[in-house]
Amino acid sequence: MDLKSQIQTDKLPKHLAIIMDGNGRWAKQQGFLRIIGHENGTKSVREVVEATAEIGIENLTLYAFSTENWNRPKIEVQTLMKLLVKSLKKEIATLQKNNIKLLAIGCLKDLPKKAHQELLEVIEKTKNNSHMTLTLALSYGSREEIISVVKTLADKVKNNIISIESIDESIINKHLYTQNLPDVDLLIRTSGEHRISNFLLWQIAYAELYFTHILWPDFTKKDLYEALIDYQNRERRFGKTTEQLS
Repeated sequence: MDLKSQIQTDKLPKHLAIIMDGNGRWAKQQGFLRIIGHENGTKSVREVVEATAEIGIENLTLYAFSTENWNRPKIEVQTLMKLLVKSLKKEIATLQKNNIKLLAIGCLKDLPKKAHQELLEVIEKTKNNSHMTLTLALSYGSREEIISVVKTLADKVKNNIISIESIDESIINKHLYTQNLPDVDLLIRTSGEHRISNFLLWQIAYAELYFTHILWPDFTKKDLYEALIDYQNRERRFGKTTEQLS
């Protein structure tokens, strides 16, 4: 029996998030420059996006570039931004073919003008697609996101737009970058690291975490299937006991 056939379509995560880690180490192991690792990582992005859409997962969020990544060597950052523009232009056909809507979260204003413009154009072209939502986290940091929410809510309280008493989880959710997305059900991180790295800290409160030693450029749909099967074999209790669930 192949792995895909073992996946239960009625138990799919509504929201899958992936920390795509290991491009640089993959390149180093091959004796290549780091950017070659990033270029090969885009192949894994395409394969995983298509496989996710084919399986029927409604929301996929990829950690593409963090706020901390701006501290990397200038030449690497510049090359990554050029690769982003190139990938967006190249993958628009894939998004349209698979009826995938593209969104982006993070401090998008910090992106280079060309990258920001290309991103907005693809978002606009795919806005009516409805099979799956692909969200790219770009110049994203969860602490920054939460600080922004706190400031916005504080300003609304100060100006009597909302009361302190009205602030609850739903209010906070409505002010997050991910306001139109459900909470994350499954978070995958590649490369053997066991960290969250400032990614969707609020949204993964009850997510299942799956760590694999596979470097991102080597991550295939087979590896995705294994992660989904592992997820479906877990008992999600959300604070309740097994007896309460049954």
